[in-house]
Amino acid sequence: MTSLPLEIAIIRNDDDWPEDIDPLAERAVLEALRQSKAKVKGAAELSILLTNDEEQHELNKQWRGKDSSTNVLSFPQIEPFGPVMGILGDITMARETLVREADDLGKSFADHFSHLVVHGFLHILGYDHIDEAEALQMESLETRILASLGIDDPYAD
Repeated sequence: MTSLPLEIAIIRNDDDWPEDIDPLAERAVLEALRQSKAKVKGAAELSILLTNDEEQHELNKQWRGKDSSTNVLSFPQIEPFGPVMGILGDITMARETLVREADDLGKSFADHFSHLVVHGFLHILGYDHIDEAEALQMESLETRILASLGIDDPYAD
């Protein structure tokens, strides 16, 4: 439970996720909520599913028609940029993909995980990166949120 009217349920469908990852997820979501200036209108719930590449592959195939795993998926249940209340949605994350990407990027797993939690939560709120203007807006906000968490800009060259 958090100090805001936001309950974050972290569900593990893969036992190999680090045990100490939950506080990082909660901190990332709360900072994203704060900095996005989303309008919290009442009690809200968010679930974060910590899974593996196999399950993420199936979710990506079923819901996006993509026959591969992916690092993070977001399933919003609120209107884009609408009031934050009720069931907000679900974020799913694939452990093996995150580990591989963190290694490839030379980043710590914790920093990469936090980045993708922020990224996934911003999708829940309505942000997207379909076109260049949206991508720049979303990346700029991600960078500010991560900086406040002590994490370097993930988009810097």
